[in-house]
Amino acid sequence: MNEAETEIPKGSYAAGRRMKLPAGAEAPYSVFVNGVEQREGDDYRVSAGEIVFTRQIVKEKVGTGRWLAMYLGLFGTYRKDETIDLQFQRSGKTELVSDLPVQAD
Repeated sequence: MNEAETEIPKGSYAAGRRMKLPAGAEAPYSVFVNGVEQREGDDYRVSAGEIVFTRQIVKEKVGTGRWLAMYLGLFGTYRKDETIDLQFQRSGKTELVSDLPVQAD
């Protein structure tokens, strides 16, 4: 892993590397970070009911003042904020869950 992948930009934080699989989720899994498909083995592994990424997932810090300004429409935000989407099988049907939470290590 190179330095650029582990660098956390100002205004963001390392949220963690783990994401719990939804109840009843079955393989095959397709994992996306910001819409880019990840590869099992290279980018993540499945272990004990969770997806474990090979790097930190970066989320945006949104303080009260920034949140209020966005709510009032004064300005938006352009900090790094990665979202995780997961496609899986449940009861024989394909499902997609968006913006799954990441857990600290």
